[in-house]
Amino acid sequence: MTADDLNESPWNLQDALIALMVSTSVSDTQVRTLELLSIDRVVGHLPVFADYDADRITIISQTVFDILEDEDGLDALFGLVRSALPEKFNETAYALCCDVAAADGRLREGELRFLEEIRYEMNIDRLAGAAIERGARARHLKA
Repeated sequence: MTADDLNESPWNLQDALIALMVSTSVSDTQVRTLELLSIDRVVGHLPVFADYDADRITIISQTVFDILEDEDGLDALFGLVRSALPEKFNETAYALCCDVAAADGRLREGELRFLEEIRYEMNIDRLAGAAIERGARARHLKA
């Protein structure tokens, strides 16, 4: 086994982004339709997903559900994400998760705690995190 084998991830960049968005959606113990639609919309429109096979969303979602059932699931999830996600996409990942959390117009305690965990695990600067959160809030305001 080489060092490269240890750094390989079964996920690619897009899978890691999907996994974080799905995890954000389930962080309050309920997967809401507006959150799923938000994920679908992101995958359909953002350039980072241009060549992504949308059929993988179901596979990655089920994998996330299975991982999070384990006692150390959150650590395992972040380990997989970190091995697949280039650091330059950390803020992108956080922004997508903020959008998913805000999609239904209400942030619940579980979502807030999970977003805090993402900031920590992805090493998101406090000011950058605040700016990303403010942008998500502005995009998801209702009339």
